[in-house]
This record gives sequence, structure tokens and C-alpha cells, in this order.
Amino acid sequence: MDDCLKRTLDIVCSLLFLIFFSPLFLIIAMLIKIDSRGPVFFLQKRCGKDGKEFNMYKFRTMVKDAESLKKELKNEMDGPMFKMKNDPRVTQIGKALRKWSFDELPQFLNVLKGDMSLVGPRPLADDEMTGDNNWRQIRLSVKPGVTGLWQIMGRASGKFSDWVSYDIEYVKKRSLLMDLKILIMTVITVLRNTGAY
Repeated sequence: MDDCLKRTLDIVCSLLFLIFFSPLFLIIAMLIKIDSRGPVFFLQKRCGKDGKEFNMYKFRTMVKDAESLKKELKNEMDGPMFKMKNDPRVTQIGKALRKWSFDELPQFLNVLKGDMSLVGPRPLADDEMTGDNNWRQIRLSVKPGVTGLWQIMGRASGKFSDWVSYDIEYVKKRSLLMDLKILIMTVITVLRNTGAY
């Protein structure tokens, strides 16, 4: 894949998206502040290309002390990543944001900055990439993405092995055409509201 062309697409699309949807960002920010105490954005350290850490932006969907409450909950994914279908830490507005994947929208800022790409493996924290060193090396050879194969193919499975398989498949087969197909399928998946955690 032509990395220069991919980066150009990332910049143009993320910039247009942020400009066009800026009123929506403002509305979401106000709803989050009205719904619960805490900041509008949730920042989390994630690993980018070659393992370089960056702060990934999301709209906050959980209560302020969510991280301290996690140890009392049961992980529903069979791997190192924590996923729970009906997480009690999620706020009312947070449920709506997750349902339509609106909580992910601030990641277009990460794309504009160059931390992420529109399409790629989902960005994970360092301690979430355990158990398969080959998978770790492969996924860290490219920029993480706002969306990817796992989001449109395996999001509802809850299987860690599926996540690994889709990451490896994307990196090995990636192309501009594949990226465009994933972007289109992501929009369809969100509109159908399928597989959201």
C-alpha cells in the first residue's frame, strides 16, 4: 500500500469529518456533562506503530471512578482485553454513545495528529497485547485504526482468537481498496447497530 496516499486520505477525511460534525461534538459534550460528573473526554495510553505510546481520545461513557471499579467485574472476553456486554459503570448517555459508536468520534483527532489511521488494527494498551508475540509484532508494524476488520467481522464474537486472526489478516492483505471497503462496511455496521459492546 502507498503509505503517502493512505496518510493523505487520513488527513483529508479526518479534517472534513471534524469540521462537518463539530456541532455534534458540542451537543455530545453538553450531554455528558449534564448526565454525570467528570471530564468530557477519556484519555487512555495506547500503543501505536512500533509500540510508540500515545493518548487515545474518546468521549467518556463511564462513571468517573470506572477504572477502580473494574476489578470487581467479570471479563466476558476470553483474552487480555476487558469487554462486558452490560457494564454497570456505563452512564445513561454512555450507553447511547456506545450503541452508535459516537464515543469513538474524537479518535479522528488522533488520525489528524498522525497517531492513528482511519483503518487498521484497534489500538490497545501494552498490557493487552499478551499471549501471542507474533500477533503483537505484526499489529505494531502499522498504525492502529479507528476501524478495522475486527469491527465489521468479529466485534460480537467475544473471542480473543478472532481478534488476533483479523488483525493479522488485515496487515498481510492491506490495500487502499481494502481500506475503502472496510470504511463502507463500518458505516453499514454502525447503522445496523450490530455487535456493539
